[in-house]
Amino acid sequence: MRYSQGGGLTDAQGAARERVRREAVARFEGGEKDREIAAALRVSEWSVERRRRQWRENGRAGVASKGSPGRPRWPGAQMAKSERELERGPLAHGWAEPGRSW
Repeated sequence: MRYSQGGGLTDAQGAARERVRREAVARFEGGEKDREIAAALRVSEWSVERRRRQWRENGRAGVASKGSPGRPRWPGAQMAKSERELERGPLAHGWAEPGRSW
């Protein structure tokens, strides 16, 4: 099974999500209300409102998935410093209970 960029979704799950977004756009264009769209597509009204706003501002392209933003990119020196601090462990940073996640 291959995973796509969209938050750990499989390709099939990502495609299904895109179909729902396209259906929402068609319903926006048809003049349906957010509550009706949410019920028909089995999503939250908040999600429909957000997509409608994206659609109004940027058209169909605004509703399309942008994919995962990926890992943050830190400059090499900052990454090296972070790695050194992590290697020092939780006790060096004031976490008094060894073995607990920090």
